[in-house]
Amino acid sequence: METTGPDLVLQHRAVVSALEQISTNVDDHRALDDAELLQITRLIGRQNQLMGALGAVAAGEVAHRSEPQLGSQGLAQRTGYRTPEELVKVTTGSTGRDASTSVRIGRLTHEAAAAGDINEVTGEVATPTQPWLAPVAAALTAQALSIEAADAILRGLGAPNSSVTVRALAALAAQLCAEADLLDPDRLTRRARQLRDELDAAGIAIREEERREQRGLRIVEFPDGGGLLTWRMDPETFSLIKETYDRATSPKRGGPRFVKGDGVKSGSDSRAERILADSRTTQQLASDDFLQLIQLGAATNPDFLLGNGAPAIRITVTRSAFESSTGHGRIEGQPDPISVATIKRLACEGGTMSVSFDDAGRPLDVGREQRLFTKRQRVALAVRDGGCMWFGCQRPPSWCEAHHIVFWQRDGGETNVDDGILLCKHHHLLAHNNGWEIARDDQSRYWLTPPTEVDPEQKPVLMTSKSGAMRDLQLEGVG
Repeated sequence: METTGPDLVLQHRAVVSALEQISTNVDDHRALDDAELLQITRLIGRQNQLMGALGAVAAGEVAHRSEPQLGSQGLAQRTGYRTPEELVKVTTGSTGRDASTSVRIGRLTHEAAAAGDINEVTGEVATPTQPWLAPVAAALTAQALSIEAADAILRGLGAPNSSVTVRALAALAAQLCAEADLLDPDRLTRRARQLRDELDAAGIAIREEERREQRGLRIVEFPDGGGLLTWRMDPETFSLIKETYDRATSPKRGGPRFVKGDGVKSGSDSRAERILADSRTTQQLASDDFLQLIQLGAATNPDFLLGNGAPAIRITVTRSAFESSTGHGRIEGQPDPISVATIKRLACEGGTMSVSFDDAGRPLDVGREQRLFTKRQRVALAVRDGGCMWFGCQRPPSWCEAHHIVFWQRDGGETNVDDGILLCKHHHLLAHNNGWEIARDDQSRYWLTPPTEVDPEQKPVLMTSKSGAMRDLQLEGVG
């Protein structure tokens, strides 16, 4: 085969040779200081991003040369593999999932490159099957996007429909490519789903029902008499089950702990100590607790299943959306919105509580007379913050503690929501013990300043809310 381009084989061999020269000796890495180690991990991340893009382009060409119409003459079948994914998996030593991702994203890049070409045999003009993802293909081939980020955008955006045009989705794809440097693939997927839901509010109920239709529970029996339970849950069910799991295992996992101001142990304190002293693993504890719940539920009055202490899920919705039956709401801790119809059904089964915000998006205060945040204030913090506000942390509100950004003892801080912020236990301890400081500006934004040993310049980092409910409120013009 004649080529006029670069010798790609030689280039790849040179890269492999260069990588082989880098030390993998543990002692060499142990000799690094923290700054050097962090710099190396960032460079490795960039290497992985570049290699993923190269792998996707190559996998796309493998798929192109293995098209079904080529039959046994296609590259994959000719070399003994059933599909291009299998060929990529075996030749690269990757997992089936990674190989499928490489082929899927690789096809995007090749379709984008071939757009407008005319087939010499059929005369057909090549058109991409997913034209709204052209910005993703361009960013990947420009080595500005990782393959994981490209797949996150693909999965999160979905496809056009009667309410969402190709052009609108392409604009969102371009926006997500620009934001990808600041988000890991999991958060990028959630961001893509968020943007799609904001663009396609009418489709929320449809996608919600699709997820509900996927629910199912399956039991696999083992030869030794045991078995495995697999439960695919819709978001509403999962929130309920997850809170039950969190309640059962939180102390075992180092979750939130609450101490009375008078130093007297409550019943929950004693229970937490018993759980911590229990020799069972977290998984064993959860298994035994769920079994007990099922046994109690089967024996109790069906009109009062699980009693007053039954777990609950928290739903947030703006007043205007609820009263007008338009728009959507949120299940606390879940990334996707739910329809107002579902919210009204749940409201019939449980209670409702209003949380008011001022024009700047600030909820209620109680001043300094009380040391601990009240239950109502914690609800307000959960609605406003949506979980741990530390950058990169995805702990939900149920795992968080209310932190005084103006320390209660050290600085004479007040117990009000403006000076409170949700942090998970780990980041709460960092804020208190490792010199991190949090400040609120006159626009009610929160800024995290690292200690000098982490950043000598102590450049503040903006802390952003994880709350979908607050985004909904802001879209209505509040805050």
